[in-house]
Formats: sequence, structure tokens, C-alpha cells
Amino acid sequence: MTKLDSEKEKYFKTLKNLEEVLEKEKNEERRDSAIKRFELCFDVAWKVLKLYLFQEKGVTCLSPKDCFKEGYKRGIISYDDAWNKICDKRNSAVHAYDEKFADALYDKLPKFLESFKKLKESIKD
Repeated sequence: MTKLDSEKEKYFKTLKNLEEVLEKEKNEERRDSAIKRFELCFDVAWKVLKLYLFQEKGVTCLSPKDCFKEGYKRGIISYDDAWNKICDKRNSAVHAYDEKFADALYDKLPKFLESFKKLKESIKD
């Protein structure tokens, strides 16, 4: 198994974990769990994209936003502002946290999940 295959497996698992918690009825514990799973899914997503871009396209990127920009250029992810919003929300979640922010972020997670799923479809083969 290659490093890219291993990273893909890790990404697919974190994506599945996020999806599973979002399917359950919301309560404070599940909300917090979903946010933590979102953070992890994001971190693994950009790292697998970074590795995929390097191994499959010969492109080097160093930051999440740079990798998403390169992913747009290479047709791996659709061009829209979703990934920039996801990146910004992830950074906010790590550094600032209160109930109002947590509820607002939780409400956005189903839309973010769709972007994560689209990335999975682009890199799975």
C-alpha cells in the first residue's frame, strides 16, 4: 500500500465518522463531537489533497488554501468559495469557541460534508 493509498483510507474514515455523527439527533455532546470530527476531516482532507497533487500531478503546495487553489486549477475540486469558507471555519473553530459559534458552525456542517464527499469522489481511484 502506498502512502497516498494510506492517506486516502484515513480520509475516507474521517469522512465516514463525520457523516455518522451528523446523521444522529443533535444534542450538545454530538454537536461538539461533530465539530471535532469536522476539524479532523478538514486536516486530513487538505493533506491527502496535497499528497495527491504531488504524486498524481507533480504539483507542490504548502498550505490548505494553496492546495485547494491547485485542486481547482487541476479540476480535482469544483471552483467555488466553499473550500475557503471551510478553511476559515476550521481555523475559527480551533481558536475561538462559544455556544453561539458552535451552533452556527454545526448548522453549516452538512454543506461542508458535501464538499468533503466530492473530494472523495475525485481522488478515490
